[in-house]
Amino acid sequence: MGSVDQLTAPLGGVQLVNRFIDEPRPLRVAVVGGGLSGITAGVLLPAKVPNIQLTIFEKNDDLSGTWLTNRYPGVRCDIPSHAYQSTFEPNPKWSDAFSYGSEIRDYWQGVAKKHDVYKYVKLGQRVEGAEWDQTKGEWTLTVTSVKDTSTVSHTFDVLITAVGLFDNWALPDYPGLSDFKGHLRHAQNYDPSFEPEGKRVAVIGNGASGIQIVTNLQKRVARLDHYVRHRTWIASSFAASGNKDIEATKVQEGEPGDAGGDPFHHERKAGPQKYTEKQIATRASDPEAYLQFRKALEVKYWLRFGTVFKNATANDTLREQFTTTMIERVQKKPALLNDLIPDWSPNCRRLTPGPGYLEALAEDNVDYVRTPIKRFTEMGIETEDGIVREVDAIICATGADIKESATAPRFSITVKGSSKSLTDIWRGHGHPYTYLGTATPGFPNLFFVLGPHASGPSGTVPYSSETQIAHLARLLNKIATEGIRSMVPSAKAALEFEAWAVEFFKTTVYTESCRSWYNAGNPGGYISGLWPGSMAHLAFIRRAPRWEDYEYKYLGDNDETGESNRFAWYFGNGWTKKETDPEADLVSYLHIPGTVPLKDLHDKE
Repeated sequence: MGSVDQLTAPLGGVQLVNRFIDEPRPLRVAVVGGGLSGITAGVLLPAKVPNIQLTIFEKNDDLSGTWLTNRYPGVRCDIPSHAYQSTFEPNPKWSDAFSYGSEIRDYWQGVAKKHDVYKYVKLGQRVEGAEWDQTKGEWTLTVTSVKDTSTVSHTFDVLITAVGLFDNWALPDYPGLSDFKGHLRHAQNYDPSFEPEGKRVAVIGNGASGIQIVTNLQKRVARLDHYVRHRTWIASSFAASGNKDIEATKVQEGEPGDAGGDPFHHERKAGPQKYTEKQIATRASDPEAYLQFRKALEVKYWLRFGTVFKNATANDTLREQFTTTMIERVQKKPALLNDLIPDWSPNCRRLTPGPGYLEALAEDNVDYVRTPIKRFTEMGIETEDGIVREVDAIICATGADIKESATAPRFSITVKGSSKSLTDIWRGHGHPYTYLGTATPGFPNLFFVLGPHASGPSGTVPYSSETQIAHLARLLNKIATEGIRSMVPSAKAALEFEAWAVEFFKTTVYTESCRSWYNAGNPGGYISGLWPGSMAHLAFIRRAPRWEDYEYKYLGDNDETGESNRFAWYFGNGWTKKETDPEADLVSYLHIPGTVPLKDLHDKE
C-alpha cells in the first residue's frame, strides 16, 4: 500500500479508444462438457453475457452427460425428479418420483432443444489439450473428432470446464485384468445388450452404481459375487435431516401442491414409483400449486446441513435410523451386519439410499465378499485367501479416478512457457488447488463448473450449477466490459481460502477415516469434493464476486510502467452508446414516487 508521503510522477499520454463504455466486446468462450452443467451454461450464458460467442465441445454423440452414458440395469436418480431439474425449466410431467436414467436424459436434452443450445454445440469432439498464451491473451484448444480422429485447433478468450467430477472412469488395476476371458465392463461403460439371465456375475464396488446394479441383477442371475472393500451406510433417504418429526411427515391429501398425496419422507423404493395421470395433470394445469409442491419437496434438501457436524445430535439420530433400517433389511442373514455397518459417521461418504440392496445381499444366490481381491484369472477372481470364484461376467462399479489430480479435467491444460500442466500443479500441491472452486492461480481466464468445492452439503446439484454459471457470467461481463485481457486469482487468495476450508472441515464428519470422492480417496485427507459451508452460504458468496482477489491484465499498449492503462479501453471515447440513439430515454431514472424501492434506486436503469 502506498504512503501519503510518496510522490509519484504523472503517467504519460493515453491512446484513446473509439468505443462506447456500455458496449462490451465480443467474447469467445469455450465450454468443455455437454452434461447438466454444459447445457445450463448453454442456456444462461447467452442470456446473461451480451456478445458472447459460445462453443460447447462434447465428446459423445449427444448431450446430457452421465445420463447419456450410464446404461446399467436400474440406473436411476436417488434425488426426487421434481428436485433434480433446472429451476427455470420445471417439468410437471415427470412419470416417476425418482426417475430412471432415460427419462432424465430426455429431460435435459429437451431443455437444450427448447433453448436452442444445440446451435452452440460440437458433438463427437474430444478436447485433447488447451494452452494459454499470455501475450495473445487467448486459449488454443486442440480438438479431435471422435469419428475420424482428425484434429483441429480453436482459439478462445475464456475456457470453462464442465466435465464434472466423475468423467475419469477407469477399470481397476488388479493383476491379471487382461487375462479374464469372460464379459468385463465398467459400470459407466455398461453393455445394454449383455444378458445376465442364468449367468454367474461378479460386481465390484458398493457406491451408488454398484448398489443399483446388485439390486437389479440379483433376481436375474444364477449367482452374484459382490466384492466390497469398504463398509457404507445405507440411508433411508438422501434428504435425511436427523429430525425424526420431519422425516416422518407426509403431505396430506388437499395440501397445497400435493396433487395426489405424495409422501414427503423421500424414501425411494426398489421398483418404479409411478405418478398417476391425475397427479401429472394437476401439476401441469396449476402452476402455483406445482410451485408450492416443488418448494415443499426441495426444502428438505436444505435442512440436512446440520447432520454433517461432529458430535451433532442430528448425526447421532441418522446413525440410529440407518442402523435400524439396515438390521430390518438383512433379517435373512443377520451375520452380514458385521461387515456392513461402518465405524465412521453417516455423511462421511455420500449417502446411498439403496432400496432393495440389503435385501438382495441376504438372498441365497449372493456372496458378499470382503476379502481383498488378489488378481483376476482367466475364469474369474481370486481373493487374498486363495479362493477362486469363477464367473461369466465382471461388472466394475469402481467409480471414477478420484486421486488428488483426477478432479482436474482429463485433457492437458498448460500455460505457454511452463513445463507443468494443471494436473502437475494439483498433484504437487497434494490436492486440487483452487480459489473458491471456480478458478486456479497461474491459469488466467480458466474457470470450472461443478469441479472442486462446487456444491454444498445441502441444496441440489442443478441449483449449484446454475448459481456457479451465474457467477461466471458476472466474471465474463467484467472481462468483456472493462477491457480485461486476463484475470486470475492471486495465490494468496487461494491459499487463504484453502486454510479456511481446512479449519471448517475439521468440525465435520467428512474428515473421519472413510474413503470417498469428497477426500479424493484419501481417508482423513483434504476435502475437495464439497464446499466448506452450506449451499445457501455458497450461493451468497457467488452473488457478489470479490474482485480484489483477482489479478488483471488489460487490453491496449503498455505505458512507461510496462502495463496497459486500466482505463484506456474501458472508458473509451467518453460516451455511452445510448446517448447516440435519438429514440433513447436518457432520463429513464425518473419514476412515479414509490414505484421503485429505495434499495434499488439507481442500481439499474
